[in-house]
Amino acid sequence: MATNRRISRVSSLIKQEVSQMLLSDIKDDRVGAGMVSVTNVDVSGDLQHTKIYVSIYGTDEAKAETMAGLESATGYVRRELGKRIRLRRTPEVKFIEDRGLEYSDHMMTLLNQLSQERQNKEVNHAISEQEE
Repeated sequence: MATNRRISRVSSLIKQEVSQMLLSDIKDDRVGAGMVSVTNVDVSGDLQHTKIYVSIYGTDEAKAETMAGLESATGYVRRELGKRIRLRRTPEVKFIEDRGLEYSDHMMTLLNQLSQERQNKEVNHAISEQEE
């Protein structure tokens, strides 16, 4: 079992290397369909498995296409990680779509709508009091 510090370091290295691969090394056109960025990397305690969370900007169709491209590139990504990072065993790679940015954007939109409605009610209430 690796220490938390080692897991954190390996996670950071994997994030850096996969980000670099997404920018220049992965040639699959499907991966370029949406703008992709690595948001987080979780590595298991035994360094055997890694979950790479990616945020994809684009339409739902582009997101699905990009995820399909990433899933088909997992073998390549794992092989490249084995070359670039010195570990006894290269961890198995799994890409997971991170919808956190979309969710936070949706929440901000809802909060702004509520704020706008509250301001409109206050203005309407003030106008109705002046008329009386």
